[in-house]
Amino acid sequence: MSNTEHDPEERVCENRSYTTAGLRTGVIEAGEAVSFLEPRFVPLGGPRAMTVKRLLPQRARSLVGPWCFLDFYGPDDVSKTGGMAVPRHPHTGLATVSWLFEGAIDHIDSAGNWATVTPGDAVFMNAGRGITHSEFSTEETTVLHGAQLWYAFPHENRFVEPSLDNHRPEPVQGKGWVARVFAGELLGAASSLRTYAELSGAELRLEPRTVLEIAVPASHEHALLPVWGEVWVSGQPVLADHLAVVDAGQEMIRIEAGDAPVLALFIGGEPLGEPIVMWWNFIGRDHDEIVAFREEYQREMGFERDGEPGTERDTEQELRFGTFPPRQPDPLPAPELPITRMKPRSQPSRTTGTEPSRDD
Repeated sequence: MSNTEHDPEERVCENRSYTTAGLRTGVIEAGEAVSFLEPRFVPLGGPRAMTVKRLLPQRARSLVGPWCFLDFYGPDDVSKTGGMAVPRHPHTGLATVSWLFEGAIDHIDSAGNWATVTPGDAVFMNAGRGITHSEFSTEETTVLHGAQLWYAFPHENRFVEPSLDNHRPEPVQGKGWVARVFAGELLGAASSLRTYAELSGAELRLEPRTVLEIAVPASHEHALLPVWGEVWVSGQPVLADHLAVVDAGQEMIRIEAGDAPVLALFIGGEPLGEPIVMWWNFIGRDHDEIVAFREEYQREMGFERDGEPGTERDTEQELRFGTFPPRQPDPLPAPELPITRMKPRSQPSRTTGTEPSRDD
């Protein structure tokens, strides 16, 4: 999925562990182990656009472990929203992870991969040095409901060759709960998908009043997104569509269902430990690298100064962003760059509760 905002805010992200509360109001208070992130509503596409709820990145927090982007959408009536219609667009230095609860999405990418994502499939697109892809809900889809996440590659892996990996995790279960582990290891299950960072991810389903305790590495950060149902994390209630974040230092995370069934996404991972610059669909390490990625993408797609697509170059060996099958919708042009250099912002203070600064 693309970040289709016309004026994307640049973000220089440092993954730091801090204990906060009160993020629903933008106020950071020290002393609590669980913090909460409120969704931001972003339209995907034109006038009849599907709206997604963006939970990462935010000013209050940029990453959970290496997870740097989380969009949650639906359930949407595709006849009214138009569904997902995201033409060819680029990525660098990250992997996208698609997970659906209802509906289906067709994926095409410049590494030569075609895939249809259906509920229960984990589809990891590894952008590495650079890739382009498109995503469209299938003609048969009437209701679309799911999430897409990105995780940032550490420096040593961020220029790997692009690829697509698929995995359909078998459920594991206990008293009152069922989990599908699509990344890493949790609850005695392990995903077969290779990841370029140490992380985990799972879909959780809990029966009413079920208590699930998940053993986790103390060095990892974690987050839970309730899809439906009332749920508590480490004794704290989580509002609908909010992301509950648990900082590193915990060896057990307690999840409790209310009086109705719960469906939730649970993610985690080791803090990346590297500052990353996120702008539009690129992840780099500084302003100049992002500028270079954008220029290369625009040049390869054949965009002219007026923003209209021209003729794609046909020298495959020179293309960071690959080639695409014929008769596909035109690629998305990159937005204009910020008028000032992208530069680091401070992160929320562990002790003073100050908000991050803004340089744009």
